[in-house]
Amino acid sequence: MKNPESTEQAQEILSEYHFDYSKAKPNRFATVQPKTQVTVTLEPDVAQIFTTSEAVNNVLRAILAALPNSQLYGRV
Repeated sequence: MKNPESTEQAQEILSEYHFDYSKAKPNRFATVQPKTQVTVTLEPDVAQIFTTSEAVNNVLRAILAALPNSQLYGRV
């Protein structure tokens, strides 16, 4: 059970907290992700076989190259 006194203190602090977004700066320590990167979640049984993104990409490239009309993928 929460202490009623600590809840009141938290509400007081939050009511006084005003963040000025106009003075915010980008986090220089955060990595910049390429815009073309997509995150995909693998099922556990598939993740046991394909343990790296390179392995997944290699298989997907092979499948795309084998498609008869793979005009969207011409970099094999």
